Amino acid sequence: MGMAEYKGKVKNIQDTPFGYTLSVIGGKWKMVIMYLLAENQPVRFNDLKRQIGSITYKTLSAHLKELEADGMVKRKEYPQVPPKVEYSLTDKAETLLPVLEQLCEWGVKYQP
Repeated sequence: MGMAEYKGKVKNIQDTPFGYTLSVIGGKWKMVIMYLLAENQPVRFNDLKRQIGSITYKTLSAHLKELEADGMVKRKEYPQVPPKVEYSLTDKAETLLPVLEQLCEWGVKYQP
């Protein structure tokens, strides 16, 4: 069902496929995290933090947990000292990469 088919029938945007998609990848950082994971996965937490720069540890941790809960990010913990944790995209997340690429192409075309 496309967006036009929902016109006038939607009481809450969250009840639509578009709303679901936004709940999974919306917000300031989730697409950035997915983009960085797609570029060179697996990635360790501190490397992600360093690459993003202006994100706080708490925010990065929360978004990674949300992406993991939504089935978009895999977390692999290695039993060693100090602990080593790596993050990568799931197959489900990989299916969204063409959409993220289209967003990038749009930005290339229209960025002032």
